[in-house]
Amino acid sequence: MKTRLAVIGLGRWGPNHVRNFNSLPGAEVVVGVDLDEACRKRIAGTYGIEAVSDYREVLARPDVDAVVVCTPTATHIDVVEAALLAGKHVLCEKPLTHQAADAWKLVRLAEEKKRLLMTGHIFLFNPGIEYLADAVKKATAGPVYYIKAVRANLGPFRRDVNAAWDLASHDLYIFNHILGQRPEWVAATGASYLRAPVEDIVFLTLQYPNGVLGHIHVSWLDPKKIREITIVGEKKMITWDEFGNPGPVLIHDRAVVRDPVYDTFGEFQLLTKEGDILVPRIPSQEPLNRQARYFVEACQNPDRPLDKGYPKQAAEVVDILEAASRSLAEDGRKIPIVYGG
Repeated sequence: MKTRLAVIGLGRWGPNHVRNFNSLPGAEVVVGVDLDEACRKRIAGTYGIEAVSDYREVLARPDVDAVVVCTPTATHIDVVEAALLAGKHVLCEKPLTHQAADAWKLVRLAEEKKRLLMTGHIFLFNPGIEYLADAVKKATAGPVYYIKAVRANLGPFRRDVNAAWDLASHDLYIFNHILGQRPEWVAATGASYLRAPVEDIVFLTLQYPNGVLGHIHVSWLDPKKIREITIVGEKKMITWDEFGNPGPVLIHDRAVVRDPVYDTFGEFQLLTKEGDILVPRIPSQEPLNRQARYFVEACQNPDRPLDKGYPKQAAEVVDILEAASRSLAEDGRKIPIVYGG
């Protein structure tokens, strides 16, 4: 039996969902929704599906089992809440909401209605990121010292959220997933060069348990597209570059060792260890397609718990972003993160 879906929001990202879900044998997009007539006509013509302007009309239809929400962040609370109340499973683009209280409200509603609520944490379906998570779990690099990310490009420029809510939300869920932990506090600084007061450049510092430090640099104002993560451990260092050559993941056999041979404390030395660079084989797979398949399988097996994009994970990201926004407003002050709405 196929899972029948509606895609709400047919702008920049929505058509990719239509394409991927329609490519799966266990799924079918039966209707698209958008306020813009040109978007509706384009999708209807390209994919041969019905397209309407009112998402509430779609939620009332018995031939829709699940919805994919690709509307602006500020609208997520209303659309997702209505979908859950209508008994639909939901895949919502990140961030789940722009207020933590709303995110946790949706988490509780999904539990109450026994409906699937999944957030589009697409990079958790990226084979390179999966490799990083497995490497940290196996302590390939030894105990982690710190983790940093750069996510930058020239645009696209958004009006509804700043660069942290748009871009850093990716790296926050990646960091939390890889480390298996949540940060205790966040400090953020940024600037609005193009469209005040929306920050187009933001720097976030995060303190994780056991002394692990995180740093995220996001920007809509950069000369080239960058998607990079670096993990620095006691024994090795691991990098992920989405556009890297010869491969996205490199394991650097580099570290700092303490010289055990010295006569006095003043002679104590830190020595660098230089080794080989390993390029592991990473399969080439489209993360959005893998996410779509995962969502459909979860819809068809609702008793199976999610391990990617699960509601509490998504709400915790909103908790962190909300604390980061407070830090931005308070000139970069460290803000303790309170989880749970």
